[in-house]
Amino acid sequence: MDKNQIINKTKSYVKNKLYGEGTGHDWWHILRVYNISIYIGKRENADMFVVELTALLHDIADWKFNEGSSEAGLKLSRDWLTSLGVDNTITNKVTNIIGTMSFKGGTTNSKQETIEGKVVQDSDRLDAIGAIGIARAFAYGGYKEMELYNPNIKPQKHTDFEQYKKSLGTTINHFYEKLLLLKDLMNTESGRSIAKERHEFMEEYLKHFFCEWDCTDIK
Repeated sequence: MDKNQIINKTKSYVKNKLYGEGTGHDWWHILRVYNISIYIGKRENADMFVVELTALLHDIADWKFNEGSSEAGLKLSRDWLTSLGVDNTITNKVTNIIGTMSFKGGTTNSKQETIEGKVVQDSDRLDAIGAIGIARAFAYGGYKEMELYNPNIKPQKHTDFEQYKKSLGTTINHFYEKLLLLKDLMNTESGRSIAKERHEFMEEYLKHFFCEWDCTDIK
């Protein structure tokens, strides 16, 4: 099976699994990350086969879809690639990136050692910020039945992954606990350039949110 066939089959596999998913981690998120990964990956001279497979499979392995277990999702990814006859070296590269790229509250080491990992991690994080990132945050908050905002609940600095998974904070707090931190965690120059504008958009959004919340600028 050639590389194009493997990519196309993987697209269909992931689309069938995640199409219509309601937390903001759906097929369209995958496709956006895939497209951004291609844009950045070409500029960084990355191995595009590894980049494309990783971008497509990265949320199949996410702990949020596997009862809190990253290992279960990684097995899905590995089994899928093996079923397509993908070389073990490529499979290991893809699954190693997927297993270490998640933010996880900023409490685990998610530093990427390969350019392919840096590209896909940047692309995934870029889709978590800006206008779409804001929409995804509220979609996920609704799915988890989180309050929109509660001034009595302050943002937390998570000390470990288990605490992050069990957090019952508000969606607005999520901006301070994760989203606003991502700009400074970008790996590539292309990622940093895109993140700057999206970060500024979120800051402007939050300024308007709190103005409306306090009703101080009604005329």
